[in-house]
Amino acid sequence: MPDDVRADALPVQQDTLPLAGLRVLDLTLARAGPTCVRHLADWGADIIRVEPPGANDGLGGARDGFDFTNLHRNKRGISLDLKNPEGHAAFLRLADTADIVVENMRMQVKHRLKVDYETLSARNPRLIYASISGFGQTGPYSTRGGVDQIAQGMGGLMTITGEPGRGPMRVGIPINDLTAGNLLAMGVMMALYEREKTGRGRYVSTSLLEAEVFMLDFQATRFLQKGEVAGQAGNDHPVNSPMGVFPSTDKPINIAASSPKLWEVFCRAAGREDWLEKPEWKTVEGRTRDRPALNAAIAEVTRQKPSEYWIAKLEEAGIPCGPINNIKEVFEDPQVRHLDMVWQIPHAKLGQAGVVRTPINVSGHSPGIRMGVPALGEHSEEILAEAGFTAAEIAALREKKAIGG
Repeated sequence: MPDDVRADALPVQQDTLPLAGLRVLDLTLARAGPTCVRHLADWGADIIRVEPPGANDGLGGARDGFDFTNLHRNKRGISLDLKNPEGHAAFLRLADTADIVVENMRMQVKHRLKVDYETLSARNPRLIYASISGFGQTGPYSTRGGVDQIAQGMGGLMTITGEPGRGPMRVGIPINDLTAGNLLAMGVMMALYEREKTGRGRYVSTSLLEAEVFMLDFQATRFLQKGEVAGQAGNDHPVNSPMGVFPSTDKPINIAASSPKLWEVFCRAAGREDWLEKPEWKTVEGRTRDRPALNAAIAEVTRQKPSEYWIAKLEEAGIPCGPINNIKEVFEDPQVRHLDMVWQIPHAKLGQAGVVRTPINVSGHSPGIRMGVPALGEHSEEILAEAGFTAAEIAALREKKAIGG
């Protein structure tokens, strides 16, 4: 990362954070599950990442790559072979005193490994067990593996993304992985709150498909209530106009001026009060029906001045607008800098590596980086000793290849 966009996280004591004292066993892979665990890790939970000997997630090119470091900061690591009887028994002992287990294996895999909710909660009724799957824990697709783009297609998102006539288009981020992880973290918080009253844990789950259908939001209710099947609208808002991308002399900008009041203000700011008299443009519905002509007329005006001119002028008039930034420009933006959206973590090869900070702000708390990504099995002996294993028991586990690291 360029030096001029670095932002160092303040040193933070784990025991001062809201989730301090919670112990989480992290069985997650890929991205959706780790996204959930990352919330818990950043806010102070003691995360124990459980990996098989010889594991390498491979995200971002390597264990110390950009993706792995962003997903797995603030964790300790144990290397444990769950297929080995002794390794499995050791995991059960860890689960007996854990608060939360998070996993995103296929439904049949966790049962085959005997690390499922039924097995663990029978031993530890206070345990909160959190799962993400591709399509749900039950039903005709429950045994299928799923990845983000598959859910984007099955959940309708690819048919409403992109320009009309260009065919299906994926979103540029793994939106279902991220949304499912965020939702699961919220579900864990609800289960923790209930446990305070009941003393018992819960099984919390979501899936990539459920997350995608949920995220369809108003596009879904357009169909559910009016039978409208949304299509692709490109950079235009599906039902409001004008709201979209318009040219300037240097770079495109976003403008949102669809409400009656904003439309009037926009016409005056653009020096085109005559647009207010056009019968077909007097309502949102009319402007949307005549959107090609409307957008072309606005573009003829906006392309005469640079983006900064329009952003300043429209902001002064109270019209939502903004530049369209590439990723480099995002981290150079003064508001993003003010929000301190970058943390630096210790990195085995680079010394430091930039990652994206938690977007959650809680008054009185300043979360940060307590530790980088653990090496495979880096804390195996430490974690087992905390769970009551003797030095002899740990040595026996290592001899039987039940643990690595």
